[in-house]
Amino acid sequence: MLLGPPASGKGTQADMLRSHFDLPSASPGAMLREEKRAGSSLGLEADRLTREGRLVSDEVINSVVRSWMDRQSGDGFVFDGYPRTLGQAAALDEMLSFRGTPLEAALLFDADVPTLRSRVEKRLTCLTCGSTTSGDPTDAGAGKCPRCAGELVRRADDTAATFDVRLREYLDKTAPVGGYYRKRHLLHPVNAARPQPDVFAEVCQILNCK
Repeated sequence: MLLGPPASGKGTQADMLRSHFDLPSASPGAMLREEKRAGSSLGLEADRLTREGRLVSDEVINSVVRSWMDRQSGDGFVFDGYPRTLGQAAALDEMLSFRGTPLEAALLFDADVPTLRSRVEKRLTCLTCGSTTSGDPTDAGAGKCPRCAGELVRRADDTAATFDVRLREYLDKTAPVGGYYRKRHLLHPVNAARPQPDVFAEVCQILNCK
């Protein structure tokens, strides 16, 4: 499980873990963006809330994650940015208990606010695979994804104003989730201000990657 404020690198590290362990990765944000591309009412409503920097309701997110898990045949998962509230954490406990797959580790990524803000201002997202990369925002739409050569764009919610709202939402609603897992001795803090390879090296040390 990867927790942390916006732009702390959860998605990038989730991609690296998915590749290393050959495990599926659950990202509610990516799932909802896919719903938006499909034009569903759920996707359009989620997009409106995301543009405002607000969180989608626990009921919707839990439903999306539960549906995703039901389609998975294996017992291993990487949760990217989920759960984001204590209510979602309780729901996930029930889902994992039902499957008989207890949570092994919760990694809490963190960095100083100026670093996070700078990342948001430079972040570009691939329209094809959904991966993110850093670049000059003025190049959005012209650059190519280093992963799949898809078109890179600037997400509508990647603005300084939206970041401030998302950060407040994180501090109010998501930060307590860290305490929830700390009490269960599952939480591992990770310094996410460093380059991606250095962060992944620490993640692998925590998880005892082979």
